[in-house]
Amino acid sequence: SSIFSRVLSQSELRRLALQAMGIAVKRISKDGTGVGSSRARARTPQVAAVATSCVSHSTTATGDGTPTYTEIDLSVLVIGAGAAGARAAIELADQGVDDVLVLGKRGHGDAHTTWARGGINGALGTRDPEDSWPIHAADTLDEGHFLNDPAKVETVAEQMPARLRELDDWGMDFSRTDDGEIDQRYFGAQSFRRTAFAGDHTGESLLNTLIDRAQELEIPYREDVMITKLVSDDDAVYGAVGFDMDSGEFILFNAGSIVLAAGGYAAIYNRHTSRDDENNGDGPALAYDAGAELMDMEFVQFHPTGMAVDESDPEWEPWSGRLVTEAVRGEGGRLFNSEGERFMERYSPDQMELDARDVVARAIAKEVAEGRGTDNGGVYLDISHRKADFIQERLPRMYERFQELGVDMAEEPVEVAPTSHYGMGGVAVDAHGETAVENLFAIGETMAGVHGANRLGGNSLAETVAYGVVAGQRIADRVDGPGSIPAELRERVVEPQFADLTELANNDGTYEVTAVFEELQELMWEHAGLLRKEHQLEGGLDKLDTARQKASDMDTGPVTSESVEFAIDVGFMLTAAEAVLRGAKQRAESRGAHYRTDHPDTDETWQRNIYYRPADVGGMATHTEPVGTPSEVVQEALDEGHELDYHQLE
Repeated sequence: SSIFSRVLSQSELRRLALQAMGIAVKRISKDGTGVGSSRARARTPQVAAVATSCVSHSTTATGDGTPTYTEIDLSVLVIGAGAAGARAAIELADQGVDDVLVLGKRGHGDAHTTWARGGINGALGTRDPEDSWPIHAADTLDEGHFLNDPAKVETVAEQMPARLRELDDWGMDFSRTDDGEIDQRYFGAQSFRRTAFAGDHTGESLLNTLIDRAQELEIPYREDVMITKLVSDDDAVYGAVGFDMDSGEFILFNAGSIVLAAGGYAAIYNRHTSRDDENNGDGPALAYDAGAELMDMEFVQFHPTGMAVDESDPEWEPWSGRLVTEAVRGEGGRLFNSEGERFMERYSPDQMELDARDVVARAIAKEVAEGRGTDNGGVYLDISHRKADFIQERLPRMYERFQELGVDMAEEPVEVAPTSHYGMGGVAVDAHGETAVENLFAIGETMAGVHGANRLGGNSLAETVAYGVVAGQRIADRVDGPGSIPAELRERVVEPQFADLTELANNDGTYEVTAVFEELQELMWEHAGLLRKEHQLEGGLDKLDTARQKASDMDTGPVTSESVEFAIDVGFMLTAAEAVLRGAKQRAESRGAHYRTDHPDTDETWQRNIYYRPADVGGMATHTEPVGTPSEVVQEALDEGHELDYHQLE
């Protein structure tokens, strides 16, 4: 559904084919010639015209050694082209703002949204008429262990029925009931069947729908641009610095408002469900550097069912950690240990496999640690009691993936183990998605507040479209033309950043980018993974200092090479990693996805959010704030004590 026609080499075609199956292919090379790229190389002339409309261009050449760069003036810059960024741009266009540009660092249509498989939440009541948005909000707060911002939770829950119907009107290919209504399935820790879906490719279908709508509105888009710094004086944002990843062109965006919709930070771990060049912490790190605070960064969701594989087998190794959607369990999939025991009966006899993700993930980890795991360090997920045609209809992508690897899900189980999947933390924002830095917004997985200590499955896609609308409306209410970067910031921020980018490229450094990148991921898995302890977290902070030193001396190729792209990613990852480690060390309790083996109980005095900001004398400082209270209608839903009865699936 990309709006760009592509001219691709055979290696690029191979890479895209692998990505279509969910495989992350490493592509870090110094010169950019040895591996395929997912980035499109050509646009049709018609689309190129759309992609450059509504903005003015000028090329600035300086006489003081600063590299030449192109300037683009616009009212709103949206950084990130997944569901959140696309929905914000659509709302801006609907509100009459035509001076908008959406940026993606991949080819158009190739955002992480496409890997969200299982569904999107909204209390439509298709299957369970007694469901309502206050119960959805109550389930979200409960799953977040009451560390969520209740106002943001209620914003999402209340909006979602209308957002789902809107997507339906725009042509999203939802799975249907026999009478043609949007179907809804069970998802973990939800009281009712609330998760709307399109087979097991819901994120892909959602993004396709939003792209089609954006095309209809002729929203300008530019692909393959990486933003490396926001132009800010800590009080307000004025623009952004970046470069074209294909041509090497340096670009300065003068923007009246900026929307960060650049994903989260789950890929700072070596076992994760993202591709290696996404969810590296870009959005949170850019906002933090611009003067915004981060929040709840210690909370990382380890999805219970990532693929557990024989990593010595070249056919299976690329799949390690890839997501096996929760929809498999939502459709009745069962977990068994190596002894054939359905072990969730011991951990959660009422909710079984559909208990909260943190509960199921820790149960699997305990089974493996106590010697009841598979040879590949996982457990078995089995849906073979369902008929083959049912699995192929409801879980087509999963069935196809495993069939191509020689496993028939209708006949045998698959191996799964926990994998880093989602960062509940992110940028601290107000009710409209705006940070404390004026005119800087953060939405989608880049923002914090909706999910608390653990995310309810199906709420990530819901958050993207709900807050895309909220932020878009807020910006449209006060849009005031293109930005204008003060001369002082050009001298202090813009020109040094372009000089730094020039210096980063073609650097004859000591350490390979790949080695530093992977060392940082391994550090986080070892020291801030599913189970945490103070001395491990302290050790992680010590090792982080070493990684930071190595990152300052990496061997890179031209600015268009993958080595430069991943070197910049390492910088973003260092910020996110430090926040995770510091927050996890400070939070001396266990809550949701954060589990401290030396503090295994929840401490009610810790019903507070940790905020992160640059320290006055360097480094990172933290402070805490109490959590807000739910509205009366949501508190009533909490008091009613709704809960999933898993055995309805039996």
